[in-house]
Amino acid sequence: MRHRVMKRAGRIGDYLLAAAVILFALFPVYWVLTTALKPNSEIFTREPTLFPRELTLQHYERVLSGVLIPDTTFWMFLGNSLLVTLGSVAVAAVFALLAAVAVARFRFRLRTAFIILLLVIQMVPVEALIISIFVNFHHLGVATSLPLTGSLLGVLVVYTTVALPITILMMRSFVAAVPKELEEAAAIDGATGWTVFWRILMPLVAPGLVATSIFAFITAWNEFVVAFTFLQSNTGSFTLPISLKYYFGRVTVEWGSIMAASTLLTIPVMVFFLFVQRRMVSGLTMGAVKG
Repeated sequence: MRHRVMKRAGRIGDYLLAAAVILFALFPVYWVLTTALKPNSEIFTREPTLFPRELTLQHYERVLSGVLIPDTTFWMFLGNSLLVTLGSVAVAAVFALLAAVAVARFRFRLRTAFIILLLVIQMVPVEALIISIFVNFHHLGVATSLPLTGSLLGVLVVYTTVALPITILMMRSFVAAVPKELEEAAAIDGATGWTVFWRILMPLVAPGLVATSIFAFITAWNEFVVAFTFLQSNTGSFTLPISLKYYFGRVTVEWGSIMAASTLLTIPVMVFFLFVQRRMVSGLTMGAVKG
């Protein structure tokens, strides 16, 4: 009886701890949502409240109206963000899948060194390399007449390059989890290499490809330093994270507009996650089978 009571008390303690962790994680989200709905009189006060006394949509109207930067709109920023994010995710997924198949299926010289190099590259933050990357892209753009700086092309290339190490490492686990016997059986039946890849391997690793795309999408969508450095004063190519910077003035900070823009910034990520949620769960469990 005493053991049962202690077991139940321990379970209640676990539930309380889990509830505290969830509350700690969700409270900033709740504060962003409620602050975006508060008028300025409730935001700039010495006695903040958990619940808005008066609801307003003025901050969302200011963000969506696009009056912050001349000749720009919120939808322009949204389109730029979607272009570089989806473009980098698609390109990185293609190259990562091909590289993962090579690393997982073939034995070649310096294969282990290549994997270690991917891990080392992943540990280096892109902020530490931003100056050298910008200088190299500037010289390369001058030599090739490509707009690698001051346009979305250079940002897309950098996002793709940054996403490749982690996507290759993750896809390697998903490819390795597929039994080789399936490919060998298809080859015995007369299937070509392309048929084996497209009809046998691709459907099995598709959930893993979606799972890795989630990480690449979130990284590119929230990125600020690279976009701000490469786009410079080209306001027509600004992405959504850069637009948040202009709500910080010299005298005041438009916290209501910042919270409203931040809320709108998370909506595409949530939509993308909900769209691929089922495949992502199966992809993560698949990658855990074999490393």
